Amino acid sequence: MTRINGYVVFYLVLFYSAILSLSFSPITCADDYSFDLEAFEKKPLEWGGYLELKWEHINMNRDGAFYLLGSYEDPRETLDRIGTTLQFDGSFQKETASFNWVMQAAAWQDEAESDETIDIFEAFIRFKPTPLATTNVGKKTFKWGKGYAWNPVGVVERPKDPNNPEEALEGFAGAELDMVKSFSGPLQTVALTTVFIPVTDALNDDFGKSTGNNFAAKLYLLYKDTDIDLIWFEGDSRPTKYGIDFAKNLASNFEIHGELVYIPEQEKKVLSSNGSIDTKKTAATSYLLGLRYLTESDLTTIIEYYHNDAGYTEAEMDRFFQFVDNAYDVFKTTDNDALLKKAQNLNKAGYGTRQAWRNYFYLKTSQKEPFDLLYTTAGLTTIINIEDKSYSISPEITYTGFTNWECRLRLTALQGGGATEYGEKPNEFKTELRIRYFF
Repeated sequence: MTRINGYVVFYLVLFYSAILSLSFSPITCADDYSFDLEAFEKKPLEWGGYLELKWEHINMNRDGAFYLLGSYEDPRETLDRIGTTLQFDGSFQKETASFNWVMQAAAWQDEAESDETIDIFEAFIRFKPTPLATTNVGKKTFKWGKGYAWNPVGVVERPKDPNNPEEALEGFAGAELDMVKSFSGPLQTVALTTVFIPVTDALNDDFGKSTGNNFAAKLYLLYKDTDIDLIWFEGDSRPTKYGIDFAKNLASNFEIHGELVYIPEQEKKVLSSNGSIDTKKTAATSYLLGLRYLTESDLTTIIEYYHNDAGYTEAEMDRFFQFVDNAYDVFKTTDNDALLKKAQNLNKAGYGTRQAWRNYFYLKTSQKEPFDLLYTTAGLTTIINIEDKSYSISPEITYTGFTNWECRLRLTALQGGGATEYGEKPNEFKTELRIRYFF
């Protein structure tokens, strides 16, 4: 019998204590109404966050290559996972300086394993001596790019999860300088952002493969109601990159956007036909095109096409899947998992990254109060691998009828044959129930 971790118990108790405290809180009404200007003034200390409880039921894909790599020693048909997350964010401002933070503690447990983490996503000091210049020093998340699900030009950030692109991401420690200037002509605004990110064995060690100094710059232009960014990155830890993005509203309810990044030289681990691991150095050009449309009935549609030139070809992925199958056959026959260990290293080197192939289509729709169901939003997210025609589809429904509470039920089905991306994933169906209390 699996023992429940202390962090899980702590956060479950905290979560249900919040429920009970709110359930027995008295409701008061006042007949007198007043308008207090002080209530709208910015306070020196502002804070908030959420407490989350999440349950997942996962139907495993026992024929999938990625399932075999992770579960060949402990096969199972299903997996039930329960987790809890506490996120705390805020800022404290004193004259022209402020301290800003985003912190998150999480714990989860299933039948196979458990884990707990405490992470500082952001913790930085902001100085704004004049309206034209701002300096940030510390750990910060940089949100570069106009894409919703992907950001090819995100040269100084972690990749998003396309299934949850709005979730907070952990930043990197460094220094940032913003300078902005407004004009009265067709070129309305010019802003320059420069970033410095050092990498050592103890600082930003997961930013890239090498220690050293890294620099990035973004030149923002607002020209005739079109947002444009010109982006450059040079450093010791990641390859050199040049990028451009844009966003423009064609109408009040219709927006188009795009991104493009060029990498002169990058390394990629590739499995050769003889079973050896080769390191290829190639140039890559990746780009994204998308739109967002809102109808009069509050139906929002987001469509994006993403070409990942740095990804693997269909032939390269086929070779990897065949290698995993052969390695598993050897393991079943001889109980020797050396080849599976080698496949696991390849998985970590790139084959197992999110959207590791080259061409993807993304569709997200959300409808507020469908069929006049108050406080309810229905949504659907679809990600299609254009090359092998496999896909994931995730319908969901969110209810916010109680003050500060959000309840979301999401189902995710993965469809694809053998040697396809979503046909080789470790799971084939997932049910997820998430409850959040915002404070």
